[in-house]
Amino acid sequence: MCTGMDQAHADMANKDRNEATAERALVQPWPVAGDIGQSAKDIITSGEGVYIRDEHGNRLIDGPAGMWCTNVGHRNKVLADIMHDQAMELSYNTPWYTSSRIGEALAGRLAALAPGDLNHVFFTTGGSTAVETALRFAQFYNNVKGRREKKKFLCREGGYHGSTYLSASLNGRPRSREWMDQAEDQVIRLSSPNPFRRPQGMSVEAFTDSLVEELERAIAEHGANTIAAFIGEPIMASGGVIIPPEGYFARIRKVCARHDILFIADEVVTAFGRLGHMFASKDVFGVEPDMITFAKGVTSGYFPLGGVMISERLFEELRKSNHPEAMFGHGYTYSSHPIGCAVAMGNLDLLEGGVLEHAREIAPYFQERLAGLNDLALVGEVRGAGLMACIELVADRESRNPLVLDNEVGARIDRHCQELGLLVRPLINMCVMSPPLIISREQIDDLVSILHEGISRTMDDLRAEGIWQG
Repeated sequence: MCTGMDQAHADMANKDRNEATAERALVQPWPVAGDIGQSAKDIITSGEGVYIRDEHGNRLIDGPAGMWCTNVGHRNKVLADIMHDQAMELSYNTPWYTSSRIGEALAGRLAALAPGDLNHVFFTTGGSTAVETALRFAQFYNNVKGRREKKKFLCREGGYHGSTYLSASLNGRPRSREWMDQAEDQVIRLSSPNPFRRPQGMSVEAFTDSLVEELERAIAEHGANTIAAFIGEPIMASGGVIIPPEGYFARIRKVCARHDILFIADEVVTAFGRLGHMFASKDVFGVEPDMITFAKGVTSGYFPLGGVMISERLFEELRKSNHPEAMFGHGYTYSSHPIGCAVAMGNLDLLEGGVLEHAREIAPYFQERLAGLNDLALVGEVRGAGLMACIELVADRESRNPLVLDNEVGARIDRHCQELGLLVRPLINMCVMSPPLIISREQIDDLVSILHEGISRTMDDLRAEGIWQG
């Protein structure tokens, strides 16, 4: 006969088994073959403002803002109420046969905020599908114009554009290409515009010239008649917050325009406040693109939504073509999702109601405080703009050589920081910070203090293990 205590133990054992099974059942992004289907990650149970809590009750500063996206912070009741109210009014409509007032209102609002003549919006489910849509639109545009050979895409090493087939083919991070098929015949890769990794002894101005010359050579080699578009993040986010040299984007844009190559700005990360503006292309980098892709911050991560802003000029050319029957056969079940669009409208209200202004005011302090980490011997460079930054770790500053004997140094720092109350985005030998835009000075002080201690402890570990003697 089973006693009450025995039953309690049995129930607990079943609960543990069920949780373990659930963890194994959930396959999360970027698993490795050796433990695919068997791995589990740390559980986050709740969030509020700039903080999250893990399953052990520890409160952590959300250093990456989710994945560059929780711009207005966690547990925002305004957005939560909007989701509820919209769901109770209209939870879904098919974008193939119908439209919604909220979807059309959001499109009009974004068109008014976007630079240049980007007067049209195609809504998607996120960043990957936004980029995929931009690429497929470029293909469609050239097909309609009778230029079916004009299909290649210029991208850069170090860039990240998504996980769908075409978008992933443009990724410039070797780890994402080693075991996955790519549309390599459609891709032309250019060098990363990373001033920190420019050749020794080369000035930044000469480095910029070399990047523009490389683009010109690539166009000459492949032929402008084969190249559909250039795509680039204004700041390479997942590549390590790579900030291009001043004037780089404007010069690249000018070359593309001269050769009739579309210019796509991938603003999945930099739009909606990360650099203090709704869109960074013109306000920060002085460029009016032919298309802008966006996602993440448009809803502050409260609902999956992305999209592509498209030039009026391109639409006019399509309407004037000799193929009025040509169909852009592309779309998603959740395009213009009414709940996502409603959340985005509320999120834009919050951004325009003070969050953008706060982000612009607090960003210099954020960058100034992080720059203080340069006094640590393991730090090669602290770089950033707005409320995004990267701390790159090197074996020694003279050679700028990353820690090749321990390429998980970022993960080591993250583990120490989590013990101290901060979640870090580790990228091999880099630590990325992109906190919610509502972060305060005091919270920035806490973030930097914890990060300093986390790096210091990692330095001690590496010395003790004989990996690094700096």
